[in-house]
Amino acid sequence: MTVKKGAHLWDRHPHVRTGSDLTTGEKAADSMRNGFGSWTFVICFSVFLAIWMIINSGLILGTHSWDKYPWILLNLMLSCLAALQGALILIAAKRADRVAAEAAVNHYSQTSTIDQLQSEQMTILAKVRANTDLLEEIHAHVAALSPEAGNFPPRPSGSPQ
Repeated sequence: MTVKKGAHLWDRHPHVRTGSDLTTGEKAADSMRNGFGSWTFVICFSVFLAIWMIINSGLILGTHSWDKYPWILLNLMLSCLAALQGALILIAAKRADRVAAEAAVNHYSQTSTIDQLQSEQMTILAKVRANTDLLEEIHAHVAALSPEAGNFPPRPSGSPQ
């Protein structure tokens, strides 16, 4: 099964809201989860940090760097990102929980329908078993009356065989 890049299995689940059924916040949470929870983000952020450090070390611009070592501005940005990261993770997790809950509610309703059908099937099976037992009893009675058993009166001559 192939899934397009950035898509998740619940995007194809028939009972989980997607697309235009989602609120703006839910769409933002999905986008944030897809963005921050990817290798692309990790690699791009690492490249950004490396470029920041190289430029501000004075290796490229010389003494005209705006955030000299020990990169206080960079540390401030990373601290702010770390402070927001917990809230961002919780927002994405709440969205994932809501999706799981929608799928679970659907699963529960499907399970109760299946339980009802199974109960009806067991009732029908019990009736089939009772009828099969009656049929076997009838078959036993008919077999006991067969000509080989000698229970039939002799056939008159000229009757079809």
